[in-house]
Amino acid sequence: MMNSTDNKNFAPTKNVDTEALGEKLADAQTPGFQAEFDPEEAEQLGAFKEDALTEQDALDSDMDLVYLLEK
Repeated sequence: MMNSTDNKNFAPTKNVDTEALGEKLADAQTPGFQAEFDPEEAEQLGAFKEDALTEQDALDSDMDLVYLLEK
């Protein structure tokens, strides 16, 4: 079972059983246990949040590229 600090960023917006979801999330943190989440549960937990770097951010962070351009 999750305590109140474990779910501070969890804010369900659809019809999801939050108690069952909390138990699944706790199980998922058990080494070797493979908890299964349906797509709606995974979305509620932020599994599909897009936070990838842009191509330009990736290029800007490449120190090797800067070194090669300075030569």
